[in-house]
Order: sequence, then structure tokens, then C-alpha cells
Amino acid sequence: MRLTKEQENNKDALKVIFSSLIMVAKIFNSLNFQDLPEFFEDNMSPWMENFYTLLEIDNPLLKTGEDEDAGLLEQLKSQICDNVGMYAQKYDEEFAMYLPKFVTVVWKLLVTTGNQTKYDLLVSNAIQFLALVADRERYKNLFDDPATMSSICEKVIIPNMEFRETDEELFEDNAEEYIRRDIEGSDVDTRRRAACDLVRALSRHFEQQMTAIFGQYIQAMLTNYAVNPPQNWKNKDAAIYLVTSLASKGKTEKHGITQTNQLVNILEFYQAHILPELIHPSVNGLPVLKADAIKFIMVFRNQLPPIIVKEAIGPLVRLLTSSSSVVHTYAAYTIDKILLVRLTDSTALIKSADLSPFGTELLANLFSLFEKQGSKDNEYVMKAVMRSFSTLQNAITPLMGHVLPKLTEILLSVAKNPTKPHFNHYLFESLSLCVKIMCRVDTQYVAQFEEMLFPIFQQILNQDVTEFIPYVFQILSMLLRMHTNGIPDPYMGLFTLLLAPVLWDRPANIHPLVHLLQVYVRSDPQKVIDKLGSLLGIFQKLIASKSNDHEGLNLLRTLTEEIPDQAMAQYIKQIFILLFQRLTSSKTTKYVKCLLVYFGIFIYKYGAVIFLQTIDEIQPRMFGMVLDRIFISETQKVTGKTEKKILAIGIVKLLCDAPQTIVGDYSSYWPPLLQALVGLFELPEDMTDEQVDEHFVEIDEALGYQTTFSQLNFAKHAEKDPFNGTIPDAKLFLAQSLGKLSKENPGQLTPLISSGIAPAAQTFLIKYLEDSHVQIG
Repeated sequence: MRLTKEQENNKDALKVIFSSLIMVAKIFNSLNFQDLPEFFEDNMSPWMENFYTLLEIDNPLLKTGEDEDAGLLEQLKSQICDNVGMYAQKYDEEFAMYLPKFVTVVWKLLVTTGNQTKYDLLVSNAIQFLALVADRERYKNLFDDPATMSSICEKVIIPNMEFRETDEELFEDNAEEYIRRDIEGSDVDTRRRAACDLVRALSRHFEQQMTAIFGQYIQAMLTNYAVNPPQNWKNKDAAIYLVTSLASKGKTEKHGITQTNQLVNILEFYQAHILPELIHPSVNGLPVLKADAIKFIMVFRNQLPPIIVKEAIGPLVRLLTSSSSVVHTYAAYTIDKILLVRLTDSTALIKSADLSPFGTELLANLFSLFEKQGSKDNEYVMKAVMRSFSTLQNAITPLMGHVLPKLTEILLSVAKNPTKPHFNHYLFESLSLCVKIMCRVDTQYVAQFEEMLFPIFQQILNQDVTEFIPYVFQILSMLLRMHTNGIPDPYMGLFTLLLAPVLWDRPANIHPLVHLLQVYVRSDPQKVIDKLGSLLGIFQKLIASKSNDHEGLNLLRTLTEEIPDQAMAQYIKQIFILLFQRLTSSKTTKYVKCLLVYFGIFIYKYGAVIFLQTIDEIQPRMFGMVLDRIFISETQKVTGKTEKKILAIGIVKLLCDAPQTIVGDYSSYWPPLLQALVGLFELPEDMTDEQVDEHFVEIDEALGYQTTFSQLNFAKHAEKDPFNGTIPDAKLFLAQSLGKLSKENPGQLTPLISSGIAPAAQTFLIKYLEDSHVQIG
């Protein structure tokens, strides 16, 4: 600090000094971010005094040109604002005595700093500091004077909400970046976002006063706009932004605004100032205001009356024809969001019948955007296509002749150079929807889809377009499932290629490949028997991996269910040896859970006695260890409605169908095994298995071409019931099986139950028996 004064006329020395001070300020932030170290708590006074002094420094030698980036002075002050903001938020009590002084100096900094881009980060951090302070109950007295609030509004908030020339350039020349900042929320360091946060913070304590004060400024800006709209449109832009900030109290990405300021009449503002922009005859006039109006209805879609939101669809469809990339992208984005809005009964606000009158125009406008420069791979437009298909459902059938060739043309184009993960994902989702909707109407369409898509898929596989191959496997699974008379020859020609090791070396391929092989096996087990050894080789490779062992067990489960007993018999012992070797070498909770479910399937298919004998053939009396260390110890870790039912059926059969567990060598395990089963039944129900309407599923926003797999939401298929409806209720099955066992072993079960399982478990068991009208003796 001494050097800043000694060298205040030496520009080169000042650069070194202030570069060092910036580094010191950043290190200060890092050291204090997690917790307040004792050293800094004891020495807070010198640090804060020096920070305060640095915020007041203004040396002309360190200033940069108008159009240059932020200089050292701006960078240092910005970092200091960040530091004191952190202290105000995290270490309120310790920092309290210094805070009023910093509020004064930051306020002075804000009213004397220009609106050039180089000051953006400094102004943003300074406003964020004030927002943090204003949000605190103990400091609200610093802002409760109406004159103070008016001054904040006039000198800080409104100037930093204005649409600047740099914003206009971004809007026109780099629409993608403008959209990323505005609707994707990456504008965290912008002046507008900081000013918005300050409005919300002040509104928390002074909602009524803020609404009254800001209302005057909003009205003045709207009046000014009305005098000369082409010239004064920036006034209305700022007014809309200010109303949105003032009205918004709670917000989520999924639902938009969730809580509003009741003193702001959103509907009245919409009808007076937003709707006129949406329905204006010119779709290209005043594009920034068009974008503002579209964003307003998107943000308040859950607060505006449903009829108003419904009526906005027509204007939004028309605005898709705007030449402005931002306007037509916002229109597509908002259509997607509106199609996800639910009524109080959880049904969609916009149903197929509501959207159908706009269907032809909507899809024509959306697809025409892919021909415009800047929107050829616009992910928001493709997502709107996907959501429109999902809403229209069968109403899209007459339009399929137009849209499907367009989709395949786009697919061929992007396959040459896949660069936009989200766009490509929504493209394949849209194709999945076409297949699902059309083939549900008439299965004869399956052949038409295959004729159209197979050449493209073959090209993707031949050219090894790694990003698209997992999607191809998923759509092939969809199409193959729709064949009810075995596996057609073109699919069998592909089958051998699916077993190639190179495909299995890519993590993103594994899940869709396993699922596709499962569909092959279920479609015609006889046709794949000659490749059973290769399929089991894939199973062996997968269970050796901690990340893919569940996929290996899923494949084995399907083979066990579908392949005839005589074909599987020669492999069963070796399969069990591999399963236990993996359990011994690397036991994980995930593996144990999947293993138990597989055992449940095996027992259901082959019987409890075969299961017991197979294990004891590997090692005498090994079955007792399996019961004790796996079934009894780990059963209650299994989750998922289907998985729990499969395991429960398997355990019921172990309890009731294997004589060795009742009166033989393993009878001591019978009571604890029954108690483990009751515990499994009485675990809290796992709701993640409940069917969710696929239309309302928000596609993962973290899509990308990493090693992860991206599931096509609309290509998913309901899981097959392994019991084919023969066992509707596992508790009923247990009660009936115990009843039968009791008749075969009179007088033996009651003593085992009363002395071997806990009273709470006995109470549940008695209820199962009573509900099933079964008595045991």
C-alpha cells in the first residue's frame, strides 16, 4: 500500500504493484471463501481499511481507453467488491462495523462509473454487494428512506437496466451469445442481472414502497415510449425488464416465476403493453421489444390466466417467421415451455385439440427456420419441433409426409459433422416420436420407416459417427419391438456386427446395445441360440466392470428368461462361478442388488431346488453362506417396485419350494429369511418407478458427447412383467404359498414363526394371511 503512493507517478511500477494487489485480493477471497480463518478475523481492521482506501483510489495513469478492456484499477476494485460482498454474506457479525462505510464508498463508485463495457464486472459486483446488504434484515435501515430508494432507482437501477449499444450489437450480430446470456441465465456478471437482484432484495423488505416508487419511473418510461416508439423503444425495454424484476419473487428454470409481487398487476400490464407487441402486424419491427414480449409470457406462463396463455400460441406461431434470430428463437423456446404447462389436475394446458388448428403452420414455420442462416442447427427450434409432435400426437399423421423427409434430410446433413449435442438429441427424439405415433396408428408403417431410416443408419454405422451410434441402436430397438413375427432378415444381418468388441469398448454404446440385444432375444430366442456363447461372453466382459456390471446382469436376466432350458443348462454352473468370483473380488452395493434380482428371476424360472443344488455343486454347503451373507443381510437394500417384487417371489419360493430350507440342512435360515422378506415388503415404497407422462419430462440439459449415454425419452419402452401377470401381488403369493406349505408340513410353521422372527414382523405376516384369507398351523 505504501508503494502505491510512493510510485503514483511511475506508470510501469504501478502496473506491477496493482497486478500484485489483484493477486492478493484473489488469494484473500480463496482463503476466506470456505470459512473465516482466525488470522483474518484478528486482523480484519487493516485489511478492510486498505480495501476501503483502494476503492477510493483514482490514478489517471492506470485508466484505459474507452473501447479497451477493463484496466488494472477496475479489476482490483471489482475483486474488492466481490470480497466485501462475501464478508457481508458469510461473516455478517464480524463484518458489521465496517459495512456502512463500504456501502457509502460503493455507492459513490456506482454513481461515478461510466456505462462503458470495461466497467461491467466492476459495476455488477458493486451492485451485487448492495443487493447482499439490502437483503439482510439488520441493514434494512440503511435503505428505508424514500429519498434513498428513489436515488437508488434513478442513479443505479434504471441506468444499469438500459439496453446499451453493446447489447444491441450482440442482439443483431451474435444472437447465440445474446440468447445464452438472457434465457439460459449465464448473465450472472451483467449489469442487468445485478440490478434485477438489487430490486428483488429491496422488495423483500420494502415491497410496497418499491412498487410505488418504481411504478412512477415505469409509467414515465412507457409514456416516453408512446411519444415516439421507433425512437424511444429502449424506454419500454427497460420498463418491461423493471416490471419483470419487480414482480418476480421466486423463480425456477422448470416453472418460470413461481411467486409474484401481488402489488404488480401482471395481467393488466400484459394486456396493455405486452399483447400489442405480440399481435403487431409486423413481425420484424422493433425486434428487441418483440423478444421482450415473448420472454414476458414465457416467464409468467404459470401466473397469467390459462386462457391468456392459450391465446398466445397463435401470435407465437406467427413470430416464428421473424427474420431476427433472437425473436424466432424466443418464440420457439416459449412454445416449448407453454406446451409443458400443466393445469391443477396435472394435465397439459395445451392439448392436441388446442394445438391442431395451428399444426400445419406451426411445423411449416419451425422447419423453415432450419433453412435460415444462424438457425440451421438451432436447438431451441428442434426442441419445439419435438414438443409439438408430443402434443399433437395422432393429429400429426396427415403432416408426416411433409415433416419426415425434412427430418431425415437434416439427419443426413448433421451426421457429416455433429457439433450441437442438444440439437442432435432433440432431432433423434423427434424421429422417435414419429415412429411411435405412426406405428401406433398402423404397424404397416414400420416397414416404411425401416426403408427410409436403414440406409441413413447404415451410413452412420459405416462411417463410425460415434456421437450418433447410441441413438441409432435405440431407434432400432423401437422398430424391432414392433415386429410380432420374429426377427426380419435385415436385423439378423446386423446381429453379428452388434457383437463386435469394438462397439463394446465405447461406454456410451453399452446401455443401448444391451437393450437392443435384449429385444433380439425376446423377439425370437431360437434365432439367437447359435450365438449364445458370444452373448454370454459379453455378459462376462460387462460384469468384470464396476460401472457396467448391472448391464451384464440385465443381459443375463433376459437370456435366463427367454432362452430354452436345454440350451442354457450347459452354461449355468459356469455363470454362477463367474457371479460369485466377481462378488468375492469386488463386492459393491449396486452389484449385490442386481445379483439378488437376477437370483429372483433364476429361482422363478428354474425353481428353488435347482438354484440350491447349483450353488452347492460349486462348493458343499455354500448355499448357507449365500442365504446368510446375501439374501438375509442384503435383501432390504434392493429398491424399485419391479426389482423388489422379483426378489420377493424368489425368496417365497426358497421358503416354500425347497425342502432343505424347511426341514433339511438349511432350516435354521428359514426364520431370518422370512423376516428379511417381511422387511423388504415394509420398506417405504420407491416412487421413482411410477410412470411419468413422457411429454412432461424435461430432457437433461447436461447433454454432451462425453462417455455418458443419453437416453431417448420417447424411445423408452415399458418394462416387461417377468411373471406375465400370473403373480399380481407378492404378499398374496407369500400367504398362499405359506398356506400350502403348512398343509404339507402340519404343525411346523407356527413354532418357527413365533420363535424365529421379531414381533413386529409377525404382526405384518398375520395381516398378509388375514388379507388373503389363509390360515397356517
